[in-house]
Amino acid sequence: MNEMVSIPRAEYEALLAAREDLEDIAAYDRAKAEGGASIPAEYVGRILDGEPPVRALRDWRGMTQQQLADASGVNRVQIAGIESGKRTGSVATLKSIAAALAVDLDVIA
Repeated sequence: MNEMVSIPRAEYEALLAAREDLEDIAAYDRAKAEGGASIPAEYVGRILDGEPPVRALRDWRGMTQQQLADASGVNRVQIAGIESGKRTGSVATLKSIAAALAVDLDVIA
């Protein structure tokens, strides 16, 4: 059966937005159920304002660059380069940093 329904574009776009909201709510519920980290709004705002995520999250955790280096096994100079934007860091390096900060890799990558 190939039925079609016509609706105004505004209503269609409202339905798409509602679906996206529901997907976001479902993702939030899954993260909470899995015990996902909840990053305070202050630090999320800093990242959204353009601050490198590693720097903001390191501050959130109350760590110095050296403490993060010790916890992650990544050289402090390399961490400084990632925080300044002069270096990007390999996937392995970013995984180590993310693990030391107790966040998912996609939060800092």
